[in-house]
Amino acid sequence: MKKILTIIALLSLSSLHAGSIKVFMQTTGGNMPVGTIEFKDSEFGLIIYPDLSMLPPGAHGFHLHEKPSCADSGMAAGGHYDPGNTNSHLGPYGKGHLGDLPVLIVDAQGNAKLPILAPRLKTNSLDNLTVMIHAGGDNYSNYPKLGGGGKRVACGIVPKIKSTSVKKAVRVITPVKPIAKPVNSTPEITTTQ
Repeated sequence: MKKILTIIALLSLSSLHAGSIKVFMQTTGGNMPVGTIEFKDSEFGLIIYPDLSMLPPGAHGFHLHEKPSCADSGMAAGGHYDPGNTNSHLGPYGKGHLGDLPVLIVDAQGNAKLPILAPRLKTNSLDNLTVMIHAGGDNYSNYPKLGGGGKRVACGIVPKIKSTSVKKAVRVITPVKPIAKPVNSTPEITTTQ
């Protein structure tokens, strides 16, 4: 465990000047806020920093879905992000869907704070996708269907990039829908590249 945390700490230092995106997450059924997930580029891939609460404890399937919507209990987000049309659920280190992220670990108190690495992704590949947390874990295979993650319990939409130049882009982050209690009252504006 110490080795993993040391690697994540080193990865964090390598991403100080890289692109960054923050996504507001909410439950799929009641649209209640559960926190944020920040994505940062590094030389090793995409580092994912969850800051989530009120989730069921355990390992959860964690994916990028192809359509920017959390409607219909998350089903409107479509399938896993698969720009290479691999039709294979092989996990974040395989050659399948790019939407396959490492499992999200939620502690006994319902919090997810442990950073994870998605080595095949960068922030510029997240444009206008949906981040999805599933009820069950993920075995990174096609059996049971899509690794057995099951019901979609929380989601958030990655906003579109508004380009201001070839080398610079601005992401304006807003919640998916108006929510009763804002997660963060200050909108995030982050530049990439």
